[in-house]
Amino acid sequence: MPPSTEPKGKLGLLAGGGALPRRIRDACGQSARALHVIVLEGQGDPADFINLDHTVTRLGAAGGIIKTLKTAGCTELVFAGTVRRPSLKDLRPDWWAAKFFAKSRAAALGDDGLLSALINALEREGFTVIGADMLVPECLMPRGQIGQRSADAFADDIQAALAAAKALGARDVGQAAVVRNGTIIAEESADGTDAMLRRLADTGNQGGVLAKTLKPNQERRADLPTIGLNTLENAHAAGLNGIVVEAGNAFLMDRDEAAGKADDLGLFLLGIDTDGAWT
Repeated sequence: MPPSTEPKGKLGLLAGGGALPRRIRDACGQSARALHVIVLEGQGDPADFINLDHTVTRLGAAGGIIKTLKTAGCTELVFAGTVRRPSLKDLRPDWWAAKFFAKSRAAALGDDGLLSALINALEREGFTVIGADMLVPECLMPRGQIGQRSADAFADDIQAALAAAKALGARDVGQAAVVRNGTIIAEESADGTDAMLRRLADTGNQGGVLAKTLKPNQERRADLPTIGLNTLENAHAAGLNGIVVEAGNAFLMDRDEAAGKADDLGLFLLGIDTDGAWT
């Protein structure tokens, strides 16, 4: 049977920070797909969508967001970009959000559990939630070495860092860990990878491997690990040797620029199979 040629429905983009929302914006522009952007206040940048149909709203106004998306005619939703998890006080949940938190017992959930519960709630509202990787598959991390620096000399720390990141993810705490000479020296917390690397830079130590991985059983439609130019700069400032992520399970923003940046900073950048192979 030939593939369907029916046009897809209007897409609602819930945009946090970073480059990924812009990539989805551009992909929709190239395919002439109708788009309405919800720019999360204090997270995404409204200037990225100045000439598009968009609304700026706070994260806690979930009921208003849903109403806006329905009024705009959106049938599919995608989450993209970094979102810092606010305190309940800062969130100021509206009625829909308060009911969601109570029903899902969100206070007891980690980030992945919260996102999975949110996606289920949005689908009960009639939306289809899709992964950003369905829209910009070219942004997924490829297998192998990116840039010129070889990772071969750091094989033991690469495997140990991946194991540490996965163990952290199994506790639904974070996605990233740093290992130096077989010892875990940093783990991601709720404030994210860049904050972890900045803390590590303050120690003045040198060496180590950063690994970012999917959490076991993670909901792929939100919060795939992402490596960007800022990650490379912060890894260099922290004195690291390189970065490893699972190929196909993480986003690499600005691949050509990232390769050049890694070379300039003396970092290896590696996409590895889930079984640990890359050569």
